[in-house]
Amino acid sequence: MTLLVEVPAPAAPAPPEPATVGRRRLPRRLRALAPYLYLAPALALLVVWTYRPLLQAVQLSTYSWNLLPTSPATEVGLANFREVLSAPELGDAVGVTMLIIVGMLPFTIVVPVVVALLARQVHGRARSVYQALVFAPMLVAPVASAAVWQWLLDPSSGAVNRVLGLHVNWLADANGALVAIIVITGWHVLGFATLIVSAGLTGVDDEYAAAAAVDGARPRQITWRITLPLLSPTLVFLTLMTVLLSAQWSFPLIDTLTQGGPGTATTNIYYLLWEYGFRSFDAGHGAAAGLVFFVVFLAVAWVLVTMSDRLSFHDD
Repeated sequence: MTLLVEVPAPAAPAPPEPATVGRRRLPRRLRALAPYLYLAPALALLVVWTYRPLLQAVQLSTYSWNLLPTSPATEVGLANFREVLSAPELGDAVGVTMLIIVGMLPFTIVVPVVVALLARQVHGRARSVYQALVFAPMLVAPVASAAVWQWLLDPSSGAVNRVLGLHVNWLADANGALVAIIVITGWHVLGFATLIVSAGLTGVDDEYAAAAAVDGARPRQITWRITLPLLSPTLVFLTLMTVLLSAQWSFPLIDTLTQGGPGTATTNIYYLLWEYGFRSFDAGHGAAAGLVFFVVFLAVAWVLVTMSDRLSFHDD
């Protein structure tokens, strides 16, 4: 006789309590928030030091205020923008800025490429010394270098006139002052541009040059047909930096050596902005000029970034 024993079915597990579900989902949510938590300090600083002052400048541009706490700000609407856009000195400042940009291109594109290519022929410790000498001017404070250059450009006993055999008062002549500002600014940024080009050259694969040499290409042909095209993203980046920052780079030298003169020969848009805000003591006027320049440079940057993909040759 067989005895049948009925085994009870296992009970279904009880559904987890809400607190348990929350504890299980919490680590996943934290993992999703981790990248944003890492970015939070940088984003907070960006908001505090960039976007907040920008909004304050937009608000200030609609007022007339002489920067004195005891003087109330008077609302003028868009009058500051109309005055800035109709000012005769604005066109002169834009023209000087364009001349500075064009004059800076040899110091940020041509000379750094030549120096970086020559530096590849130097090996060992000599290469480090060579690069340090090229980069040294970037470490000199603009005000300190301006004092030295003012002595070198002295019309009676300056070394520049002695070497060139000239008797030019560089800083008192309109053309000479602009040339001096361009050359001194270019001397400052030459090391930075050379460092960027040297970094770009390290990304160029040497196998292309070796394969071209096997096929009979000469060193000059390798440079023009292979190295420079592969270096084009770096050169486009330096061009963008030159267009956007040349006026800013030259500002401390203009303020120290020429004060925008003689006349308005060296008054670029940054120095004009400084005059609006801190020489005429019209904060609203200066804020309006800053916003106009900000919009213009933003449009220029957008155009150059859009064109960079078409002008650059990438190694795919």
